[in-house]
Amino acid sequence: MRLGVLDIGSNTVHLLVCDVAAGSAPLPAFSVKESLGLIGHLTEAGSFDDSMVSHLSEIIGELKTRANSNGCQEILAFATSAIRDASNGQVVLDQVIKQTKQHISVLSGEDEARLTFLATRRWFGWSSGVLLGLDIGGGSFEIAIGAGEVPETAISLPLGAGRLTKDFNLSDPPTKKQLSVMNEYIYGHLESVVDQITTESGADHVVGTSKTFRSLARIVGAAPSDDGPFVQRLLPAYKLKDIAERVAGMSVQQRAMLPGVSKDRAAQLAAGAMVAAAIVDLLEISEIEICPWALREGVLLRHIDSLS
Repeated sequence: MRLGVLDIGSNTVHLLVCDVAAGSAPLPAFSVKESLGLIGHLTEAGSFDDSMVSHLSEIIGELKTRANSNGCQEILAFATSAIRDASNGQVVLDQVIKQTKQHISVLSGEDEARLTFLATRRWFGWSSGVLLGLDIGGGSFEIAIGAGEVPETAISLPLGAGRLTKDFNLSDPPTKKQLSVMNEYIYGHLESVVDQITTESGADHVVGTSKTFRSLARIVGAAPSDDGPFVQRLLPAYKLKDIAERVAGMSVQQRAMLPGVSKDRAAQLAAGAMVAAAIVDLLEISEIEICPWALREGVLLRHIDSLS
């Protein structure tokens, strides 16, 4: 069976199509994404303008056509932080659903954390013990920890790389004052939840998902994506602290020249790196391993489980 997952995220609209069979891992057939940057289209009042309906509908329509032409039997579509937090997000989504005839659910931040955690657990298995999952998205930062497939704690914070970059109106490059104010904001949010994240035994395995963590790991020497998903990719804490300070002082153009950093994400990298460095500091994490599976795979895995 061929299933598609359509992720309407804060940065991109991403379609992942996989072949699935009972007892087997989903096998990617193809993946395509469109850069939309929903988080950047929010007005100061926190809403989308009327043009977003037609723009988003057009993208979803094109991706649906591509999925169907490649034998996709069902598309699981969902929206995350940008739609969830916009004052007119549901209104926009209702109109998009009407135009595209595609059912689209809105995930809560906690659901994002739980589903991403499920994906990381399935990837690393039971031998990884207590897992701590970290996911820095465009609009939010998800944290989950637990010993099973369902995390004991699942948290979502408004610390997405795109959201911070926009809300703090970071210049290019950011000023020291901007970075200082943003860092205080980041630490304030993280310090309020640190006690919920820790367990008596601590985490046996710390895992990072999302483009931010993949880019940071690549910058410090991890293997490129072309080497495939089964190559171990590590992000040592001591290197993360250094690279966070380094990219924060760079221009967007300079960041885009770093290995593993796309032009679309370069503007957000400073904020994302600062969030990563802060959580590593507060939780005294020594190393993060990058997981190739994240939210889209979690949504797919939950659906597959429901069929059995």
